[in-house]
Amino acid sequence: MKELILEMEEYASEHNVPIIEKDSIKFIMKYIKTNNIKNILEIGSAIGYSSILMASVDKDVMVTTIERDNTRYMECLKNVKKCNFEGKINVVFQDALEVNLTNVKYDMIFIDAAKGQYMKFFEKFKYFLNDNGVIITDNLKFHGHVGKSKNIESKNLRGLVEKIENYIEFLKDNKEFETNFYDVGDGISVSVKKDEKK
Repeated sequence: MKELILEMEEYASEHNVPIIEKDSIKFIMKYIKTNNIKNILEIGSAIGYSSILMASVDKDVMVTTIERDNTRYMECLKNVKKCNFEGKINVVFQDALEVNLTNVKYDMIFIDAAKGQYMKFFEKFKYFLNDNGVIITDNLKFHGHVGKSKNIESKNLRGLVEKIENYIEFLKDNKEFETNFYDVGDGISVSVKKDEKK
């Protein structure tokens, strides 16, 4: 397993594939263990790095991960097979915003895909959370750009950073979820669904 993880880190570096920072995935793995999370939905598989590490936390952890890029999807399948996790990780080849889920609920949803779509992902998939389920979002600092969008000259980059800033405000104002922000890796938010019965 360790060898495969190192291989994946090298592949990501060589092929310019963004994978989660080590501090961030350690934080998430600890969260999964501490909160007894069993069923995870991941938006954005890339090469399977984070889904394999999340699935490795406990024998009962199951991950469904969604990827729309064919090359990354194939690489993800290959890596899942290498660590014999076919029974633990279900890789779905589709755009997450077009996926139709029915009769499934997750303890945790991990958003780590197109940054500009974070709010849409959140709004679409929150209905598939168990009571007291959690949505974790990565890259909220976006390499230190977030909070400084007015100083960014590139129009595209500025637009993307503004979307992340809007998403952070959306999380802070969201009455259905209690969100905490952590200065871990590239910035993480943990949004816990409030118990409606209270």
